[in-house]
Amino acid sequence: MTKPKFEPGASVLRTGPDLPHLGVYSGRLYEVESHDGDSDDGLFVKGVIAGLDCAAFSPVPDDTPLADKSAVEAVERAGWPADLPVSTYELIRQAAQRFGQAKALSFFLDAQNHKAVRSWTFETYAQAVTRTGNLFAALGTEPDDVVALFLPNLPEMMFCLWGAEAVAVALPINPLLEPAGLADLLRASRAKVLVTLAPFPGVDLYEKAVAALAASPSIRELVLIDLAAPVEGEPPAPAASGVGHGVRVSHYQPACAQQPHDRLVQGRARRGEDTASLFATGGSTGAPKLARRSHANEVANAFMGTRALGRAITARDVVFAGLPLFHVNGAMVTGLASLFAGAHVLIASPQGFRGPGVIARFWDIVEHHRVVMFSAVPTLLSALLSVPTEGRDLSALRFVICGAAPLSPELISQFEAATGVTIVEGYGLTEATCTVSLNPINGDRRAGSVGLPVPFQQVRIAKLGAQGEWLADAAVNETGQVMLAGPNIFQGYGQEHQNAGVFVLDQAGQRWLNTGDLGALDADGRLWLRGRSKDVIIRGGHNIDPAVIEDAFYAHPAVALAAAIGRPDPHAGEVPIVYVQLKPGVSADAEDLARFAESRIVERAARPKAVRIIEALPLTAIGKVFKPALREREAREA
Repeated sequence: MTKPKFEPGASVLRTGPDLPHLGVYSGRLYEVESHDGDSDDGLFVKGVIAGLDCAAFSPVPDDTPLADKSAVEAVERAGWPADLPVSTYELIRQAAQRFGQAKALSFFLDAQNHKAVRSWTFETYAQAVTRTGNLFAALGTEPDDVVALFLPNLPEMMFCLWGAEAVAVALPINPLLEPAGLADLLRASRAKVLVTLAPFPGVDLYEKAVAALAASPSIRELVLIDLAAPVEGEPPAPAASGVGHGVRVSHYQPACAQQPHDRLVQGRARRGEDTASLFATGGSTGAPKLARRSHANEVANAFMGTRALGRAITARDVVFAGLPLFHVNGAMVTGLASLFAGAHVLIASPQGFRGPGVIARFWDIVEHHRVVMFSAVPTLLSALLSVPTEGRDLSALRFVICGAAPLSPELISQFEAATGVTIVEGYGLTEATCTVSLNPINGDRRAGSVGLPVPFQQVRIAKLGAQGEWLADAAVNETGQVMLAGPNIFQGYGQEHQNAGVFVLDQAGQRWLNTGDLGALDADGRLWLRGRSKDVIIRGGHNIDPAVIEDAFYAHPAVALAAAIGRPDPHAGEVPIVYVQLKPGVSADAEDLARFAESRIVERAARPKAVRIIEALPLTAIGKVFKPALREREAREA
């Protein structure tokens, strides 16, 4: 067996000329054979000194990417940074002090002119957030009032998000919602302020917002951001009229210009336990679920994610933001965590990846702006595979973080082979603020795993009873319910009845979040997802993981997207059906696809009863395949 060794320059405890020289490896104290720290061979372990755990002597350097479970545990033993900010506003102010005149944020309006950007330094970013917070305070918001943000991907979206959190509670809302869905969220949150775009040709956000006001009695202030006047202080568009409902209208740019930029006027500083934001989850019509997250949740998760990545993202690295900013990934990963790390965020058009020409010109954008990282979903990676990379210098691009939905190993291999870029699969959810686990950047990445839990994220796999009670922990590699605990776990949903079954007590009385996901932990502490509980197809007593079917179809060169669901069946309960979207410009028929996949699906019960080729699979706003629409279609036909 090869002995572990300390790298050259490792710290060795030199206890005296006649005593052993000591060092630390994976959190344990060892005697070493050599104490020559300059040796090219490093320092080799001679033997463990039993019973001594010296975590205090084994800090993992702050910039080291975490490669395995032992490295994560070492960070946890070292504890939280002494200077961790209390609130998101304090985090932004600290970033301004640390990184000053370095670029924090840039924005281009359209892909054709992506080289023409507006930029903010960390200092001017913090000033914009401060002005925005003071504007909301001047409008009469109190710390528990809700400021709703009905905005596309704009720098002002970020300023409003953090400005609202600085003095009140932020509620980001999907700008694709229709008036009825918007009104549902405004009523459920009892929002006092609504921020949206001023009237602008070809953009309907203002009209939808005004239509929603009639059914949103709590809204007292409407703040309009003028796309035609993106620079603070420029004259606004003509004042909107006809709003009614007792709602006062303000224009964001000139109103912010009148506010102090160096301090918050509102007296009380935000505390860690204060609610920072509400994020809609589990649907956005009828009775939406609003996840309450505290400042401590968001600051902790920003640290947890950046610490897992270490020097894979460093100050001044360019992070591309193409996913929706109203979603937790856009807000937390390419938003708050990038600020924490000192990275430079590039916002790509108001529509993000959906913007005209963004996908087609993507590699040109990456090359010109020297993009280091971007977040993606599987559907996006599939779309990017159709965009040639030949002749492009992608040397700055280190990795892509992919989450939101299970990622096929076939898609990973195809993308990495075509681009030479590493995909780092991860896992997160709104109720955990965002990031739960990541595959190591420099360690052993295993296709199909969503990686190691980030530092301070507790993950257990539970076997639950019929009433949702915790019966036992699942064994290593055994599938069960994914349960989470840690400083990033949300405070619960806005309406108490929605919290039934969300939190479960273990045998020791500790409270855990039941994610609703099925998964397993392997012997190395890596998390493997087995699908959503509700997505599992149950055919005559067989529990079928949809990913088993989907992976078989992704292996076909003509398949862009695949989604397996259960179709109601009077005899088997459900039978598997797979929907397929083909790559542009290629053809295949259902029978050929079925024959191709059959040999790759070992379990006979999992072989689909039908293959349905459709032009485009339904997607959510973030780009996940929306399986409920497919299940509804099958239920109607059945």
